[in-house]
Amino acid sequence: MNEKKFDGLGKIYSKYRPAYPQAFIEYLQTTVGISNKTVVADIGSGTGKLTKQLLDIGKKIFAVEPNADMREVAELNLNGFKNYVSVNATAENTTLDDNSVDFITVAQAFHWFERAKFKQECKRILKPNGKVILVWNTRDFTDESVIESDGINRKYCPDFSGFSGGAHGALYNVTSAESEKEFKNFFDREYESMEFKNDQVYSLEGFIGRTLSASYALKENDENYPAYINELTACFKKHAVDGKMIMPNITTSYTGSV
Repeated sequence: MNEKKFDGLGKIYSKYRPAYPQAFIEYLQTTVGISNKTVVADIGSGTGKLTKQLLDIGKKIFAVEPNADMREVAELNLNGFKNYVSVNATAENTTLDDNSVDFITVAQAFHWFERAKFKQECKRILKPNGKVILVWNTRDFTDESVIESDGINRKYCPDFSGFSGGAHGALYNVTSAESEKEFKNFFDREYESMEFKNDQVYSLEGFIGRTLSASYALKENDENYPAYINELTACFKKHAVDGKMIMPNITTSYTGSV
């Protein structure tokens, strides 16, 4: 993972990125088995979007994040939780003890990892019968506003390869079938795939902020930044009703053993 990609994005990421729906959190409790008796490693934890929700249901949460900017925002928001442990480390070398965690969660980050090395690290730190949960907030790729914003990012952002999100593009620039093949290679046996509705309602500020929180987004000192913002603004105004824009989202998760 190139942790430098998110330098300077901690505050905007924390403010504008969506959390995960309550139905997903309930699934982690009732079906997956995360409880106040289990230890979780949230790897690639960023500013702690999922970490915060896990703190309410888990015994201890190790938040593993290599980017200093993102990690510092998480620490500022979460240091009051007694079951929160911030870890400055990578997905491929978490520095956690052998057989020390019951579950591993990866929210919006698996596509950044060196998967073979990460899988070996999962095997090392998981207790017997432990599981890995990969999750993404996924845009609805049939929605007109999503298609239009995709086009704007392709036009202006050299690093844009497509929106991340589950089998619809979790690994960037691949088909759904190719993504599913990668998941099958990662999990040793059958894995469970689930979807949860998680539509996002944006003001203009929220829509622009959500877009700028991405690693590929242009920065203020980029030559085409004004034109980029103008087209994003026009996209919002085209699809908004009474100053609000609904962008259909699905939370997609993959749970299994490695």
